[in-house]
Amino acid sequence: MHLKYYLCTSFKYKVRRQLIFIYFIVSIIALHHFEITIKKLNNMKAYVFPGQGAQFVGMGKDLYDQSPLAKEYFEKANEILGYRITDIMFEGTPEDLKQTKVTQPAVFLHSVISALVLGSDFKPEMVAGHSLGEFSALVAAGALSFEDGLKLVYARAMAMQKACEIEPSTMAAVLGLSDEAVEEVCDSISGLIVVPANYNCPGQLVISGSIEGIDKACELLKEKGAKRALKLPVGGAFHSPLMQPASEELQAAINATTFSTPICPVYQNVNAYPQTEAEAIKQNLIAQLTAPVRWTQTVKNMVTDGATEFFELGPGDVLKGLIKKISSEAIVG
Repeated sequence: MHLKYYLCTSFKYKVRRQLIFIYFIVSIIALHHFEITIKKLNNMKAYVFPGQGAQFVGMGKDLYDQSPLAKEYFEKANEILGYRITDIMFEGTPEDLKQTKVTQPAVFLHSVISALVLGSDFKPEMVAGHSLGEFSALVAAGALSFEDGLKLVYARAMAMQKACEIEPSTMAAVLGLSDEAVEEVCDSISGLIVVPANYNCPGQLVISGSIEGIDKACELLKEKGAKRALKLPVGGAFHSPLMQPASEELQAAINATTFSTPICPVYQNVNAYPQTEAEAIKQNLIAQLTAPVRWTQTVKNMVTDGATEFFELGPGDVLKGLIKKISSEAIVG
């Protein structure tokens, strides 16, 4: 009798425990779906802006031809720069367009004007830009005027060009290794400059440094199992200590420029965190030239903070592809 009672109560206890466990799991799943549903109902829009490398001949011409407002901004840019950058953008050669002093303002103009022509339809809850694209994001979000943004981008481009001429340097794309593995290789190389520069997405990181440093790193990274460690056709080691002269030159221009509170948080490259305070934005921009672009963490933070839809404004759709690889939750418009 006692044994029968024990077996009966023991069985009931086990069933009850299993039911509680199942209820717990179902509750977690339901809560997760509820959170996703709430995010979708909130429909938080994030706008992102590309950096150097997204350019192509013909960029922005459709905007110029179809929108009087866009044409006005492009012509204003020609006046500010002192030459017709639109001629190079619309009808120049790839060689002309890839010059840093042309590329950066060209990508900036295409990106910012794409946002400006949206008018009242441009309602971001948050913005971010990849490297140069951070300036586009700041103008689109109202932290900088169009004129000041263009002048800073041009000053940045010229300062970076000068820094590139001081010491031959380059960058390389590394595919198929974890961020930690790439960092370990860079740290292991002594006497040469080579550092992580762009954390683009999981399994894709760009390194930056002296030519000798990059060559050595590519060799070691391939030995470590990288699918690719390929030098890029760029003129310098962007986002590395070799950009220090450019950072110092840009600092003076940034400190002399008026920044306002943006209409929404701007997720900045140096730390991947949202920022709305003007002085902090300025300091992060200055640090950006010698610090890595933390794009992977930026997108993750934006999703965590509620971003449900991402829209890329500017030439190409490179950032859309990266966002898809970073977050399965993100909807890319």
